Amino acid sequence: MNIDDLDFGKGGGLIPVIAQDINSGRVLMQAWMNKRALEVSIESGRLTFFSRSRNRLWTKGETSGNYLLLKELIPDCDKDSLLARVEPTGPVCHTGNDSCFGSESLIRDISTGPLFLLQLEGLLKQRMGADPQTSYTSRLFEKGVKKIAKKVGEEAVELVLEAENTDSQRFIEEAADLIYHLEVLLLAKGLDISGVIGELRDRYKG
Repeated sequence: MNIDDLDFGKGGGLIPVIAQDINSGRVLMQAWMNKRALEVSIESGRLTFFSRSRNRLWTKGETSGNYLLLKELIPDCDKDSLLARVEPTGPVCHTGNDSCFGSESLIRDISTGPLFLLQLEGLLKQRMGADPQTSYTSRLFEKGVKKIAKKVGEEAVELVLEAENTDSQRFIEEAADLIYHLEVLLLAKGLDISGVIGELRDRYKG
């Protein structure tokens, strides 16, 4: 994308930018960029906007640490707005929600669908710093990668054994245990479920 091809003039030097989660497809937020904010976003890899109220550049996450890692920029047909496809490192909205467009109905949909895995990951990240005396997840992180990997192996064996039985609910419970511990292991290694989703997406494309 050539920055000079974008039409900043129509908006008085600014263009609207929609941030979208590259893995889930969920719309996260909308803000504004001037040309310099766009340049900084590309240079740093972190989505940076122009604040109209403060009259300065600001990087999403500069105070909270919840950055939007820039993966792709797509201009619209008129070249006067942008779609930024990103990987969020934490909740996006100042309210603590994953999206600024969250609603009660949308949250219910997420909590009962595949996107719950991303929601669960956010919760597990919060548990990383919790008291090990009160949080099982925190105790797992405290034990380290080797112990967590062993637990994943144990859960995988239990799932395989349960597959031979006719109790579907018990099989689902064992599958949930495996997925939970796998997400913990990914985070312990500095990775996340979005990387796995990305790999599956790339394989599907192939």
